[in-house]
Amino acid sequence: MEKEKQPAKLNGFAQKLDSYFGITAAGSSLKTEIIAGATTFMTMCYILVVNSGMIGDLPGASFGAIYIATALSAIIGTLLIGLYAKLPFAQAPGMGLNAFFTFTVCGALGLSYGTALFIVLISGLLFTALTIGGIREKIVDGLPTCLKIAISAGIGSFIAFIGLQNSGIVTGDEATLVKLVDFTNLYNPADIVFAHNAMSAVVCIITFLGIIILSKKGVKGSIILGLFGGTVLYYLMMLIVFHKIGTYIPFDKYAPAGTTGIIVPISMTNPIGAFADFGTKSFFKFNVDGIFNNFGTIMSFISLVIAFAIVDMFDTIGTLVGTCTRAGMLDKDGNVPNMRKALLSDSLATVAGSMLGTSTVTTYVESASGISAGGRTGFTSVIVALLFFIAIFLSPIASLIPSAAAAAALIYVGVLMMGSVKEIDWSDPAIAGSCLMTILGMPLTYSISDGIGLGIITYIVVKLFTGKIRDIKLFTYIIGAIFLLKFFVIG
Repeated sequence: MEKEKQPAKLNGFAQKLDSYFGITAAGSSLKTEIIAGATTFMTMCYILVVNSGMIGDLPGASFGAIYIATALSAIIGTLLIGLYAKLPFAQAPGMGLNAFFTFTVCGALGLSYGTALFIVLISGLLFTALTIGGIREKIVDGLPTCLKIAISAGIGSFIAFIGLQNSGIVTGDEATLVKLVDFTNLYNPADIVFAHNAMSAVVCIITFLGIIILSKKGVKGSIILGLFGGTVLYYLMMLIVFHKIGTYIPFDKYAPAGTTGIIVPISMTNPIGAFADFGTKSFFKFNVDGIFNNFGTIMSFISLVIAFAIVDMFDTIGTLVGTCTRAGMLDKDGNVPNMRKALLSDSLATVAGSMLGTSTVTTYVESASGISAGGRTGFTSVIVALLFFIAIFLSPIASLIPSAAAAAALIYVGVLMMGSVKEIDWSDPAIAGSCLMTILGMPLTYSISDGIGLGIITYIVVKLFTGKIRDIKLFTYIIGAIFLLKFFVIG
C-alpha cells in the first residue's frame, strides 16, 4: 500500500510537481488533476466568447481584442491561484460583473470603455489593500457557520439554475418570469430558434442523466465523459432535427446574413489579427476622462468602485468557502486553506485584467465541477490555465462544446453541492430563515453576493430581536452594514 501512495516512482518532473502541489498528500493524482482541470475549463470556457461578444461591442473595443484580453486575464488569475495559493480554482472576467461593466457603467451611465477600465483598476487596488491588511479574512471569519454551509448549498442552487437557463430547459416568461421550454417545438420546428432551444434542452437532460448514471456506477471522470458525449449528441441531433428544413442555425453572430449550412461556432478565424487589435484597442487603455469634472461624477465614481469591490469580494469569498466546505477541503479550524493567498490572487488578477482591457476578474463558481471530478490542488488550476493558453491560438475551439452539454455538468455539480443542506439546523427559525434567504437569494437575484447579503441581514435582525446578541460577531455587523449600504445607497 505504501508504495502505491508514494510519488517516488514518478520520475523527474512529475515527482517535482507532486511534491510542489502536494498532490499525493491531498489524496489525488496527476491524472485526476488533469481530468479535473479539463472539466473546469470545459464548463467555463464559454466566457471567452460571451465576454468578447459583450464588451467587444463597446465603442473603441473589438471582439478579437477582448477575446485575447479575456484569455490572458484568465491565464494570469488562474496561474496565480494555482501556483501561489495552490488551490484548484479558476479565474476569469466574471459574468454579471461584465454585464454591469458593459450595460450599466458604459451603457446607462455613459462612461467610456477606458474610464470603466480605470474604475475596475481602482477597485482591484482596493481589493489588494483590503487583502494585505487582512480585512477580507476577517470578513470570512465574520460569516456565521450556518451561513457558510448555506453558501455551499446556495451556490449549488445557483449554478444548477444557470445550467437550466443555459441549456434552454428554463426560459423566460412575461407573467411568471420563468417557465419550462416547449418540447413540442422539437418535432415541429415552425421556428428554427425555438426548435434549437428544445433540442438543446433534450441534449442537456440526456447528458445530465448520463453523468448521473456513470457516477452511480462509479465511473471515474463521469463529468468530462458526459461533456464529450453531450457534445457528440448535440451535433448529431443538429443534423437530424434541422435536416428536413434544409438550414441550420448560424451560431456565429458574425456570420454573413442568410448563411445556411452547419456553421462551426468559431467567431475569430485570425488570431494574429486579434493580437493586433489587443495591442491597439484594449491593452492599457484605461483613462480618467470625465471622472473629475464635478462632485456628482466623483461621487458616482466612488460608488461604482465600491460596487465592483463588494460584488467581487463576496462572490469570491462565497465561491471559496462554499466549494471548499462541500469538498471537505477546509482545515482543522474550518477555514479555507491559504485563504489570504487566494484572495490576493483574485485581487491582483482584477488589476491585471483592467490593464489588459477587461472587466473584473473573479473566482469562478464553475471550479466546483473540477473539484467534483477530484481536483484538490493548484495543479488543477495550472491545467485550466494551459487550456486557456491553447485556446488563444486555436480561436475559440472551446466554443465547439455546446452550452447544452456544459450546462448538464453544472446541474450535476449543483446536485452535489446541495447536499450540505442536511447540516443546517432547520428546527431553529433564526438559522433556517437566514439560510433559506441565502440559498434562494443566489439564483433568484442572480448574484452570490446578494444572496449572502440577504442571509446575513436576516441572521442579524432575527438574532437581535430574539435576545441572541452575543451570537453576533463584530464583523458580522460590519458585513451587514456593508450590504445595507449596497442595497439602499449604492444599488
